[in-house]
Amino acid sequence: MESVINFYEEPELNRPILIEGLPGVGNVGKVAADYLADKIGAKHFATVISKHFPPHVLVNADSVGVLACNELFYAKDVGESHLDVIFLLGDFQAATAEGQFLVCNDLMNEVFLRYDVATIFTLGGYGTGKMVDDPSVYGAASDVATRDKLAPYGVTFSPNEPAGGIMGASAVLLGLAQFHGIESACIMGETSGYIVDYKSGSKVLDVLERILGTNIDRTEFDDKCQQVDLIAGKVKEMEAARDKSNLGYFG
Repeated sequence: MESVINFYEEPELNRPILIEGLPGVGNVGKVAADYLADKIGAKHFATVISKHFPPHVLVNADSVGVLACNELFYAKDVGESHLDVIFLLGDFQAATAEGQFLVCNDLMNEVFLRYDVATIFTLGGYGTGKMVDDPSVYGAASDVATRDKLAPYGVTFSPNEPAGGIMGASAVLLGLAQFHGIESACIMGETSGYIVDYKSGSKVLDVLERILGTNIDRTEFDDKCQQVDLIAGKVKEMEAARDKSNLGYFG
């Protein structure tokens, strides 16, 4: 095994779903998963370290260095769905294509198969390269049946989209889930990719809440969304000014 997985607890879970929210385009999946895990009181039960993560230490609020890692949390009997949930969270992904596969494969074999995960939801951003006023949520599924289950929750499935495919842990876990016969989907919030996009993350959070049957307090998240609106307005003003200055003479 390429990764080191340190278990602090071995919870008893009933065919949990997995929600992956690692950094990506606009950090859409990360902000949605982090917030949901916090608000439903998910408990930390394991840490994953790997030579494939960057050689990096983050310093926390207590001035303590924390090695680059991914972390696993769990919550039981969530919302009206009564589902058990595992969250895969963190500030880093593996730095190479080989590392992505090896870390995800270790997680699949040592955690997700071990806990008999029923469904895997990977989260990410659907990059547009431009500011989006009202983000949509797009999806890619492991099979047609899973696609049809998710559509009523507000996920749009467009043929052959995203055109450039899906990258990183979200892609590898989706593919590995297919290989192991686990239903799975990648849920992507539409985003410019320029900023940490809480507004797009809010749309992904909407979908997750419908799936889980939860109604969490969004006050802090909504404040972040308002900040995104302010930034978006300034970016649009700058783009308009740039376009105006680039106009030539047309006779």
